[in-house]
Amino acid sequence: MRSEIGQILSIIVPASPSKQMAECGSINCMETAYMPSRPRLKVLVGAYACSPSRGSEYGVGWGWVEAISKYHDLWVLTAAHCKDEIEAELLRRPELQSRMRFHYIPKGRFFFAEVHGSPTHLYNYKNHWQWPAYELGKKLHEEIRFDIVHQLTYVGFRVPGFLWQLDVPFVWGPIGGLEQTTWALIPGLGVRGGVRFLTRNLLNDLDRRFSRAPKQAFAKAEGGIIAATTGIRKEIGRFYGHDSIVISEIGLPPATQQTPVHRLPAEPLALLWCGLLLPRKALPFLLTALKMLPAHLNWRLTIIGDGPCSAKWRRLARTNDIAGRCDWLGQVPRETVLRKMQTAHILIITSVYDLTSTVLVEALANGLPVICPDHCGFTDAITPDCGIKVPAVSRRELVAGIRDGIVRLNDENVRLRLAEGALQQSAKYEWDLKAKTVSNIYYKKWASSRNCISETTLTTNGSN
Repeated sequence: MRSEIGQILSIIVPASPSKQMAECGSINCMETAYMPSRPRLKVLVGAYACSPSRGSEYGVGWGWVEAISKYHDLWVLTAAHCKDEIEAELLRRPELQSRMRFHYIPKGRFFFAEVHGSPTHLYNYKNHWQWPAYELGKKLHEEIRFDIVHQLTYVGFRVPGFLWQLDVPFVWGPIGGLEQTTWALIPGLGVRGGVRFLTRNLLNDLDRRFSRAPKQAFAKAEGGIIAATTGIRKEIGRFYGHDSIVISEIGLPPATQQTPVHRLPAEPLALLWCGLLLPRKALPFLLTALKMLPAHLNWRLTIIGDGPCSAKWRRLARTNDIAGRCDWLGQVPRETVLRKMQTAHILIITSVYDLTSTVLVEALANGLPVICPDHCGFTDAITPDCGIKVPAVSRRELVAGIRDGIVRLNDENVRLRLAEGALQQSAKYEWDLKAKTVSNIYYKKWASSRNCISETTLTTNGSN
């Protein structure tokens, strides 16, 4: 048996794990060639956020489980408030029912802090969902005997759940949340936003250094740790001493372009900004940059999203005398966002804290060059061939860099070249590529665990 497991390992892991992980530091790196003849594993997935009809982290959860289910049989633990959307999708696509089995865990009671705090669902996830998920996972394991456990969503490192305590090889990720908000940008977020992210940075540092649950989960996931960005990979190594493979949490959207849209000679440069109107999204950086543009530059900005900063930021647009060129659409369905992308010319991102951002990958897939800060997951995703990364060292330099990027992309020849590059870059985010990479991780963990069992059995038998 030891010989057979050794042969499996030699196929799955042709180089040492540390060497392979080091070589996979770039986004969406494929670890080894996928071997289609390998068996379908039984995988228990913890995915609190998982929905085929929502965006953000819910769409991330669904994209991952649907893609992985092509190669493995999944039992998915998810939040009960996603049930109607998931069941409707399974009825619409019955072929998925044999590959994915969903178990819905209802909300627990709310504490006072949850009712008056924000965001409420994070408190619920941390305090009331994880333990019932573990209890159900343990019960299912007694019946099914899983080959792999995968903690998927939420992607934050603080709450790895309890599934890692099962006696099953554990995979964790994509993982986010370890990077700090750039200190120099915090004063530009306003009083409330500044206080919030100053506090977040301080608490984040305490969690990274002293929280026990992540340390235990990282140790169990050794060899199966997935970082969402290269920055996160560095922080995992720095604080926990484990290597990881980088795979962006985001995949391609359902609607994509084959060729970029061309701008007509008299047409305004169509700028697009998407996101919740929250301090961390930092739309005022863009509104200030627009005020600084040359008077002859013909542009128009579409803003998609809503939130508590809406009234304040609309007033800023009026103060900057650019309100007449700004269209505020509010919160709209995802399909509307994708249609807007297919007629826009540039996407601009101003977030001071994010991972890769769903909207960024959607923009690339629709041939939009991207202007963004050079931090977070944007650093991995945007190259000089598909967009412009602006140094995020201070508010002044970020605003000036956004302005200069818009001026540069007002040249249609330059913009079209980057638009073609955006379409090419988006191919790296195909869900099937991610699924094959994760499948390789599964097989490596599974084969390693079987090898350990074999070694233990041989040692025990030899001592009798």
